[in-house]
Amino acid sequence: MTKRNMTASKLSDSLPVKQMAKPQSASVSMLAGSPAATAATAATAKTAKTAKTAKTAKTAKTAKTAKTAKTAKVIKARLASPMLDGAGAAASQGMVAAAHLPHQAHPAATSVSTAAESRSAVALRKTAVVVPAIFQIHYAKWQKELLDPEFVPFDNEGVKDEALEFEVFERIAKSPMTAKQQLWGALSWRFGEKTGLTGEAMRQVIDANAGMDVYYCNPHVPNEGLFHNMWVQGETAHPKFLAMCRALFAACELPLEELSAFAAPSAYSSANYFVGTPAFWNLYLPWIRNILTTADRKLDPAARAVLHSTQADDRGLHGGATYVPFIVERLFPLFMRTVGKHLKGFQIPLPRREQELNVHVRLLREMKVMAHKTNSPWLVACWVNYRNLYFAQAHGKPWCDKYLRAITPVEVRFG
Repeated sequence: MTKRNMTASKLSDSLPVKQMAKPQSASVSMLAGSPAATAATAATAKTAKTAKTAKTAKTAKTAKTAKTAKTAKVIKARLASPMLDGAGAAASQGMVAAAHLPHQAHPAATSVSTAAESRSAVALRKTAVVVPAIFQIHYAKWQKELLDPEFVPFDNEGVKDEALEFEVFERIAKSPMTAKQQLWGALSWRFGEKTGLTGEAMRQVIDANAGMDVYYCNPHVPNEGLFHNMWVQGETAHPKFLAMCRALFAACELPLEELSAFAAPSAYSSANYFVGTPAFWNLYLPWIRNILTTADRKLDPAARAVLHSTQADDRGLHGGATYVPFIVERLFPLFMRTVGKHLKGFQIPLPRREQELNVHVRLLREMKVMAHKTNSPWLVACWVNYRNLYFAQAHGKPWCDKYLRAITPVEVRFG
């Protein structure tokens, strides 16, 4: 297999460099006149200038605050009510945010975006303010109290589907709610709990990094330093996960080397937290659906029965989920390197989760970033040795005997 390099992004916890103010020298007029009067005049002028500057800054800040509040008010008024019901039917045809934005019809789910279309979308977003429609999924009435006020509640009570959030994405994509949206996403009701990020902070990050096709994040930050990819991490959370994935990859003709690739931390994404453009959704959703359909058609009956079994959640931590959602949430990096390789993605940093990393996990993640930057098999070997020692201390011998062999790379393949 051809080795591929991925340039790792800068760590989000880099220390900012404080810029020193440039000293200014005061000049003393040597022209005729009283020195005291000259100094007084200069001081008066400086005071007036300072007051004018402060007033201008205050006015600008007030205007910016008012504009932000007005924008938030507009999107909440146009999106928050009415909502989709549990079956996903639109309660109103007028549920579209930011109607002042240029019209963009929602293409059919089977359409294929080209690189040129993606570039055109990016160019458009750079010249217009894009207000993303971000929905927050809840499954019970009591969960509504925990939703972020910056997001639009999406009632999914009573709907049961094996694919979980992915099925909700498909339903929202087909609804009038996103027909004219240039940027939209749907998040779990536990988004704030898992990421430590508020809706307002997320919107600010998106605004500050405009022009991307998809914004994503990885709430399980420690995994970026402890596992060489998300597939092997799944082996420690779901029984015989890698065996199930190998069978599915073979049936769907996906690259098996993906399951052993040494992935950069910037590629990690879990929990299906996406905010994307139509160019992203119109490629990603059919691609995932095609994989699931192909797996059901080509897997042998025994493997298909395991795929749809609840043995994936043997500890009962996910409401008896099958293997399907755990495989789907790990396919995003492969999508971005293949079908979506022309799309631009941005991994949203999670400062609170970053602060929780202990010194060893932080160093292990930094080693992975450097290994990718330098394409160094030697540094990967150093990482493996350090990581295995950490697991021995953190989890003990029984855990290591059960998992360590399966999750340790036997060859270096950058992905």
